[in-house]
Amino acid sequence: MIDLHSHTIFSDGVLIPAELARRAEHRGLTAIAMTDHGDFSNMDFIIPRIRALALKLNSVIQITIIPGIEITHVPPKLIADAVARARELGAKIVVVHGETIVELVASGTNRAAIDAGADILAHPGLITEADVRAAKENNVLLEITARKGHSLTNGHVARLAEHIGAKMVIDTDSHGPGDLIDAAMAKQVVRGAGLSEEFFERMQENARVLISKNK
Repeated sequence: MIDLHSHTIFSDGVLIPAELARRAEHRGLTAIAMTDHGDFSNMDFIIPRIRALALKLNSVIQITIIPGIEITHVPPKLIADAVARARELGAKIVVVHGETIVELVASGTNRAAIDAGADILAHPGLITEADVRAAKENNVLLEITARKGHSLTNGHVARLAEHIGAKMVIDTDSHGPGDLIDAAMAKQVVRGAGLSEEFFERMQENARVLISKNK
């Protein structure tokens, strides 16, 4: 399984990156993106450190570490600049923290992330049909999440994405050891969102294509 959304002690996770990688490897994951919460104040601290770790460990462990960032609570008008800055710093996966219903995310964040060409719009909440169409056009992946709270709108996201043909990805948004899941559980999350199990394989292929594109 590939998981493109996780957190370490560099934001609000509880594990150092090497331990997160080991625990994910033990769960049977083949790749994990480390995407700590970031804005203009800390991206230059986080991204180079995850990049350095990935360069050191990827040749000696079975799982692939992918350096990334989750742009979080950045005002919509600044999201495009934040996405560009993250890529300049070497982020291979740029996630934007979407308009989940369990946090006070600024209205317009979903569309700003899509227009900026983020790789993944995380837990996009009650995303509009217009924004899902824009995500399809811009090839932005919409996240189906295993994260409690954020997962409350998985069914809404899945229904619109399936109807419109927007691409999706399944992620954990892990913050601690107990958040990591294996492929069997991920398939259940996908089914719980109202999708057939075959969508899990499609989501994993979407993740593989994204990793290959951003190497």
